[in-house]
Amino acid sequence: MKEKCGLFAAFSTSKTDVIPLVTIGLRGLQHRGQEAWGIATPTMNPFKQNGLVTDNLDQSALVLQQMKSNIAIGHVRYSTAGGTSLSNAQPFSINKKFCIAHNGTVCDLNSVNTKLTGKKPRRINDTSIVGKRLLSILKTNNFDWFKSIELLCDELVGAYCFVILTPDNEIYAFRDTRGFRPLCIGWHKKSKTYLISSESCAFSMLGAELTRDVNPGEIIKISNKGLESHSFSRGERTAHCSFEYIYFAHPSSVIDQTSVYESRRKLGQMLAEMYDLNADVVVPVPDSARPAALGFSEKSGIPMVEGLMKDRYAKRGSQRSFIQPKYKERLKINRWIMPVKSAVDGKDVIVIDDSIVRGISSKAIVKTLRNSGAKSVKILVTYPPIRHPCRAGIDFPTHEELIAYNTSGKNSDIDTINKKVGKSVNADFVGYNTVENLAAGIGKKPNQLCMACHDGEYGVLNRNLSNETSE
Repeated sequence: MKEKCGLFAAFSTSKTDVIPLVTIGLRGLQHRGQEAWGIATPTMNPFKQNGLVTDNLDQSALVLQQMKSNIAIGHVRYSTAGGTSLSNAQPFSINKKFCIAHNGTVCDLNSVNTKLTGKKPRRINDTSIVGKRLLSILKTNNFDWFKSIELLCDELVGAYCFVILTPDNEIYAFRDTRGFRPLCIGWHKKSKTYLISSESCAFSMLGAELTRDVNPGEIIKISNKGLESHSFSRGERTAHCSFEYIYFAHPSSVIDQTSVYESRRKLGQMLAEMYDLNADVVVPVPDSARPAALGFSEKSGIPMVEGLMKDRYAKRGSQRSFIQPKYKERLKINRWIMPVKSAVDGKDVIVIDDSIVRGISSKAIVKTLRNSGAKSVKILVTYPPIRHPCRAGIDFPTHEELIAYNTSGKNSDIDTINKKVGKSVNADFVGYNTVENLAAGIGKKPNQLCMACHDGEYGVLNRNLSNETSE
C-alpha cells in the first residue's frame, strides 16, 4: 500500500479536550486525503469514517463528543492501492498496546512482514504491518520507545512519517532520515497544546503557531514532561519530495522553512523567463497552479484571468482529481472544471499547470478552452517531465500511465518531450520546467530534493527500485 495522507496530533498540557482541535486540524489537511479519516485517543478504540471530515458531521459529532480527551492523533487517507474499505482507514490500534497512523510508503513491506511472521503478507497494508513489527521490537527492548523506533527505522526502506499514541498518554512522531514527507510541530497558546501536523496550514486554521519542522531522522515525544527529541539521523542527504511544493501541499503551508506559495509564484516567474510566448491571457488550472500563474503574469505582463473554475457546489467539484484512486473518479471531477467563456473567447491562451502526469486533465482542458472559443492554447508546466514511476507514495506507479514516457521514452531532451506531449494533448505548445529551475524556485539545491519520477534515480530510497513494480 502506498499512501500520501495527512497526520495530526494534539497534547494539551492544560487538560483541554483536544478532539475539536484534531477534527479541525484534519479538515485543514483534507487536501492530502479524501477517502477516509479517523481519530484515536488513549482508550485505543479509534473512530473512523469514510469520505470527508465534513461528510455526515452531525452523526460523527455524536461520537466525537463522547471521546473527550486531552490527547489524540488523527489521520486523513489517500490510498493508491489496497482499496477504500473502512478497514483500511487509520489510525490502527495495534493489539491495544498503541495506536499508529502513517503518511508515506514502505517499499520493503514483504521484508518487514517476513521478520515479523516468516511469511509474505496476505493483505497489503504497510501501516498495520509496521505497527505489529514495532510491537515485536518493543517487547524485546523493554518498551524503550526511542530505541525501538530507531531499530524499526533501520529496517524500513521508503518515505514515511508516523504518529503513535500510547495508553500511557504519550505521543511519538518521527520522520524518515531523508525527510521525504513533511512533518512539523506547533503550539496552540489558548489551550496550551502541543501539535504535530503533516503541514502548517492546519495550525493556521486553529490560530496556532508553527514552532518548527520535525527534522529528518528525528523522533519527537510529547508527554506530561513536555516535548523531548531524539535523533537517529546518520547524515544522509535530504530528499524532500519536490511534488509537495508544486502540487500536493497547501499553498499557505511552510515546509522545511520554505513557503509553498512563494515557491509556486517564483516558479511561474521563472517559466516566463524560460519561455517567451505571446498571448492575450494567462489561465491557471485550479487550484494549485494559481500562484504560478500569478508569477508568470507578473513577469510577462500578460494579464491573468480565471478562465477555468471548479464547481464548488457539486459534490466532487472541490475535490482533487489527481488523488482519486480510480480513472472514472478522476473523469467525474474533471467534468466539473468549467470554462469562463467571456475570459477566453477569441483569445490566445497560456494555461499554467503544476504538472502533467497522465495527460487526462490536460486533454480535457484544451478541449474545453477550444470549445469556448480560444484561438490557441499553450500549456506551461512548473514541474519537469514525469517519466518514471514514483516509489515513494505518489499515485503514478507504472511507466505506462505517464504521458511523457509514452510519447517520448526515458531519455528524450526537453524540446522533443514538449513537442510530443503537446501533440498528444492537442495543445498548440507545451513547455515543461527544468530540474535546475524547479530547485531554484523552491529555494533548495537539486541534490536536496527527490526527483526520481523525473530521472529514475531511486538511490535516495537506499535501494535499487527501478525494476520493481508497486504492491
